[in-house]
Amino acid sequence: MKPMTPSAALAAVVGSAPLPRTEVTKKIWEYIKKSKLQDAANRRMINADAKLKAVFGGKSQVSMFEMTKLVSGHLK
Repeated sequence: MKPMTPSAALAAVVGSAPLPRTEVTKKIWEYIKKSKLQDAANRRMINADAKLKAVFGGKSQVSMFEMTKLVSGHLK
């Protein structure tokens, strides 16, 4: 896959270097697990901290599937 440049909001989580979409997803999951942002009751939901809230359009919780859609809007 060709490298894509992340927006400023997404770069705060994955870094500013151009990355393929697969690497962006992998880095977001590393960040979510390291920060323990996966919902304990429903593992399919991601609880956003301040950095992810900017990526998720201000939402405090999104599903895994919605997350990939929202992240796509932050890649050029």
